[in-house]
Amino acid sequence: MNVVVSMLRGINLGANRRVQMNALRSMYESLGLKDPRTYVQSGNVVFRSREKDFVRLARKIEKGIEAEFGFHSDVVLRNSAEMQDAIARNPFAGRPEVEPAKLLVTFLGSDPGAEAREKIAAVPTGSDELRMDGREIYVYFPNGIGKSKLSWPAIDRALKMSWTGRNWNSVNKLLEMAVQMEAE
Repeated sequence: MNVVVSMLRGINLGANRRVQMNALRSMYESLGLKDPRTYVQSGNVVFRSREKDFVRLARKIEKGIEAEFGFHSDVVLRNSAEMQDAIARNPFAGRPEVEPAKLLVTFLGSDPGAEAREKIAAVPTGSDELRMDGREIYVYFPNGIGKSKLSWPAIDRALKMSWTGRNWNSVNKLLEMAVQMEAE
């Protein structure tokens, strides 16, 4: 059975997309997903599944969210090896001044392709630093994400796919949870 890290986009950020984590775990169980465990209130679920087709599995979870909670949320999935790889490819890893709380990893639903990569590379970043690698975009916000001038709508228009971001501390915690679940 595979251990899967599931990251939902845009829940519990506004008043209209509120989801209790116990209700989210129950919804995952209703879809036949085993042993769902959540981390913080932003839609992070680590679970077990026999499904190997992550595209089909993400759609199944998205449909479950719509049916149970009444709204659409993009779902991006990674297995623990993919999470480890995303961490290993962190382009900011060797820089001691980089604060983990100011580093965001944006997980993409699929490979964005050359055209999207070019468009994203052209998005003005101001003092922020943006690096794409594989199905991840790493963004360092030296002045904090709240003071960022980075245009997320421009990135969204360039990507035209499911994506969601997690701060560096959350990325590491999700991997820790997946590794622990694999060891059990």
